[in-house]
Amino acid sequence: MSNIYYSVEFKYEVIMAYKSGEYSFSEIFSNYKINKNTLYRWIEKFDRYGKEGLADSRTWKRYSKELKVAAVKDYLSGEYSQNEVLRKYDISSSGVFHRWIKKYNGHRELKDTGKGRTSSMTKGRKTTLNERIEIVQDALGNGKNYQDTAEKHQVSYQQVYQWVRKYEDGGWDALKDRRGRSKNEEELTSEEKMKLEIRRIEKENERLRAENAFLKKLEEIERRRK
Repeated sequence: MSNIYYSVEFKYEVIMAYKSGEYSFSEIFSNYKINKNTLYRWIEKFDRYGKEGLADSRTWKRYSKELKVAAVKDYLSGEYSQNEVLRKYDISSSGVFHRWIKKYNGHRELKDTGKGRTSSMTKGRKTTLNERIEIVQDALGNGKNYQDTAEKHQVSYQQVYQWVRKYEDGGWDALKDRRGRSKNEEELTSEEKMKLEIRRIEKENERLRAENAFLKKLEEIERRRK
């Protein structure tokens, strides 16, 4: 499916059909022959960048070497699921990300794909809690224009996006820097331990599914070449 080309107008038509509320998910998936993840990805890009964001990523999307390495390391650490990494680093598709993983695991260098939006897209900096609160307020006040907010405050695009998501999930308290202050296992409640284990299992299952799907795709490509 990742090799199928969809025009901007087609994507826009699908999104408008979804936003109209006149069609159920199953009707949209059936009528337009797309899956749920594809639709969600298009909607997220449209909500962030408008219609321009729906253009073919090969013609408008650029990634730095630093971003690629950071994304792959985050995923391989087990701390983030594939979908979390795709959202965190604004990666256009799982297919693109899988190619980075394959290169990294094969000890091949990940290189810049071209000039990014701005240098602030990958260069973050340390911030105080008050700064993070101000940055989130700015991002929410300008319609979640993460790039403009990043440039204004001289932080990375990923930092702004992540802080907004944290605020939306857990309020202002979620913006506190908790690095190095995680609870020890003995401090966790039974419910917290259960949630932690469920999350670990879910991430592992998702990793295995993604890797299996990727391997099957490679096998299919190899068969076609023979």
